[in-house]
Amino acid sequence: MHLRRHLRTKAWAAVAALAVSLGFAGAAGAAGPASAAGPGDIVTSSPTSFHPLPGQPTGTRAWHVTYRSTTAKGAPNVVSGTVIVPQDGRKGPRPLVTYAVGTVGIADQCAPSAGFPYGTTAEANLIQQLTLRGWAVAVTDYEGLGTPGDHTYTVGRAEGHAVLDAARAALRLPEAGLAEGSPVGIMGYSQGGQAAGWAAELHASYAPELNLKGTAAGGVPADLLKVAEFNDGGIGAGLVLMGAIGQNAAFPELDLGSYLNGKGRQQVDFLKKHCVAVDAAASLFKRISDVTVRNPLNEADWQRVLHASDLGTRAPDRPVYLYHGTADELIPYAGARQLRADWCTKNATVQWKALPLAGHVTGVIAESAPAAGWLADRFAGRPAAGNC
Repeated sequence: MHLRRHLRTKAWAAVAALAVSLGFAGAAGAAGPASAAGPGDIVTSSPTSFHPLPGQPTGTRAWHVTYRSTTAKGAPNVVSGTVIVPQDGRKGPRPLVTYAVGTVGIADQCAPSAGFPYGTTAEANLIQQLTLRGWAVAVTDYEGLGTPGDHTYTVGRAEGHAVLDAARAALRLPEAGLAEGSPVGIMGYSQGGQAAGWAAELHASYAPELNLKGTAAGGVPADLLKVAEFNDGGIGAGLVLMGAIGQNAAFPELDLGSYLNGKGRQQVDFLKKHCVAVDAAASLFKRISDVTVRNPLNEADWQRVLHASDLGTRAPDRPVYLYHGTADELIPYAGARQLRADWCTKNATVQWKALPLAGHVTGVIAESAPAAGWLADRFAGRPAAGNC
């Protein structure tokens, strides 16, 4: 046990040294001694701004941060994100929401923090609904999005770590003025719903000190193999190859390149340079067979890694608000229903809501306010009954 702790301390020290070599540690707000580093510790912080639309004022202060987190394999890494705090004159503690955005792309310029100063981040208007309630918000960029390396897109454990550590970083940022025991909520939709679900499942084991009150997760891709099968040759075909890139980033032994044909290599290069709107348009209706010499999803090692991102294998230790559109054209509705059943079987407190005839984008827009209202009840100390 002592040896394991010693090795972990050395690993975090190595991350701190890497941060210095990348130029992180010279910025404002650099963290303390490397030997004291741990998940959620801030590496750098610098003032930024938060705008839902170009030039739109929000009455907030914001900081771009890099913070320590943990890869899917348990190794230390550095992730970037944004901490946003309302300037409303409020005294005393305020709730904090750690917010996981949906798919933005896998190029660094797609990171939420890159768009906030310019009002170009897609979910900024939804985040503003939270700051208008007087809540602070921490928004992770996820591993490899805005920091060196490829984005580990759809890798559930890495996403869950990044979401929980974003909350830790916000609470440890002196300028944000948040209290250590502030009530925390988790919120996310689509890829963000996957990340939020993983954060909810990992809270008890990974970040039990966080005063978590509940998680609101929608449009959740709970079973990646089924999502890939659903989107193969469809309008979400680009998500399949993006997911393969993300899994390969976390698990390079999968050797994605050995499965790609010439078109596949070109497509991967394209996806790594553009954001989701362009990626989706360029990938419409492509099939896995169009870009591969053989389908990696038929291989045991790929199946094992993808199933490692399945949700529903453990119960969240705090209430969950789970919602999904019945006509979702990107993430199968049946997968969310199964996730509800899996969590309910494990005695989790789940408030489930099906959104009749709602598609993927409709779901996030229609349910953002009710989901925030559900979190408000948790922050107010009202019990969550659930409807398992």
